[in-house]
Amino acid sequence: MTSPTKVAVVTGGARGIGRGCVHALAERGLDIVIVDLLRPEMERTRGEIEAMGRAVMIEEADVADHARAREIAAAVKARFGRCDVLVNNAGRGNPTGILEITEEAFDRTIAVNLKSCFNYIQAFAPLMLEGGGGRIVSMSSLNAHTGGVTSAVSKFSYAAAKAGIIGMTKALAKELGPTIAINAVCPGIIETELGNSLTRTRGAELAKKIALQRVGKPADVAQLVAFLATAEPFFITGQAITIDGFQWEI
Repeated sequence: MTSPTKVAVVTGGARGIGRGCVHALAERGLDIVIVDLLRPEMERTRGEIEAMGRAVMIEEADVADHARAREIAAAVKARFGRCDVLVNNAGRGNPTGILEITEEAFDRTIAVNLKSCFNYIQAFAPLMLEGGGGRIVSMSSLNAHTGGVTSAVSKFSYAAAKAGIIGMTKALAKELGPTIAINAVCPGIIETELGNSLTRTRGAELAKKIALQRVGKPADVAQLVAFLATAEPFFITGQAITIDGFQWEI
């Protein structure tokens, strides 16, 4: 008797690192749920994954919306009956400094980057527990450790949100273990839509200050996420794993 196909939910899965994660998880045999606001990009990614023979469900949503996360969890349960992997990837930058940022902009940065993780973990953890456990991977940032190096496309509000993800990860590893393992990933400079202006104009310069002599690709991060989501046996939880090619001061 074959085991039921596992299911992964990826927020911000329409493009960039999220799309890379969707591909990496589908390649490992998981069916996929994509949560994003970008309908055309979601449809494109759905077509790519369905061509691989995997089932795909797409849900248009603002990840800062707590009630919407619960609606999506109910829809996933109705269609698939399970959730084995949750990747909290959705996020947004904010380049505004402390003396210029508005309260509304600060709140929005925290809501999209940090509160979204709370929303989707609280919504999907019960379904994971019903199924005997699962894996959660949340996207933090190298900025959570550095506060944002000089090349960073985002400043303190983004760094604060991403640092909060690390604290949440460590606390929930204790709370949700042993059946749910939760880890954070901290990318450095990655060539995505968010960082394209930086990598396009300074890519060669930045690469010289990275030990592996290149900026990262979404697939680099996706392979780490897929490992944390699917590797067996598994003895990793509560960790914040940096993936930056070992970059020093930039």
